[in-house]
Amino acid sequence: MYRGGIGGVGPGFAAMSSESCSRGKSGSRLKLDSGSDPGSGACWRAIVFTLLLLGASALAAQGAESYAEEDRSWGIAPPPGYRAKDYHAPTPDSVPGARVVTTLELKAMLESEPRPFLIDVLSGPAHPTVPGSIWLHNGGLGDFDAAEEKRFLDTLARLAGHDRVRHLVFFCSGVRCWLSYNAALRAARGGYTNVYWYRGGIEAWRAAGLPTFTADNFQW
Repeated sequence: MYRGGIGGVGPGFAAMSSESCSRGKSGSRLKLDSGSDPGSGACWRAIVFTLLLLGASALAAQGAESYAEEDRSWGIAPPPGYRAKDYHAPTPDSVPGARVVTTLELKAMLESEPRPFLIDVLSGPAHPTVPGSIWLHNGGLGDFDAAEEKRFLDTLARLAGHDRVRHLVFFCSGVRCWLSYNAALRAARGGYTNVYWYRGGIEAWRAAGLPTFTADNFQW
C-alpha cells in the first residue's frame, strides 16, 4: 500500500502436547490448532516446531551470539495502541499477543515444518531482505483508517490461506523500527494465534552473515 512518505514456550508445553496428541478424542487435550484431531499430523508437526524453538532458545541461554543488538532492552513498555509517528526509534522488548524471536530462533523455524510465513513491512525503496519473505510496503504504519485496516487484514488472510493458526513472522529494519511491532500487534488483534516479531530484523539477519534477496513490493 502506498500513501506517500515513507511471549514464550517451555518444556512443559512440549510434554503436554505430546501426551495430548496420543490420547485420542475421549481424553482432555491441549488444542494445538483449530479443527485438528489429537493424533493428526498437524498436532505432531506443532510439537516438532515447538521443540526446534526450544533448542534455539537453549543455545541463546548458553551464551550464543546475538546480532545487531537484537536483544537490547531500553526498558520501554508496550504502548496501549499502535505507534503512528517516529517509527525509527528504540522499541519495547515485547508485543502483546506475539512472541519475539531472535535470529537463531528464526533460522531454526525456517529449517522446520511447518515453515513460517515471513512478512517484511519496511517502508521506503526496495532493499535486501530475508529470502522467501513478502514485502508489504507501508504495512506497519500505525495510522490506518478503517478501510486500510480491513485491507491489511484481508491481505493477511489471503497470504495465510485464511488459516488463523498459520505462523506469521513480521520484521522491518531492526530494533529501532516500530513498523514490524505495529504489524505484529495488528495481526494478533486480528485473531492470529501464532504471531512472531523478529525484532532484530534485516540488520540482525545481515549481521549474522545470512543470505538476502530483493523482494518485489506486494501490491495490497
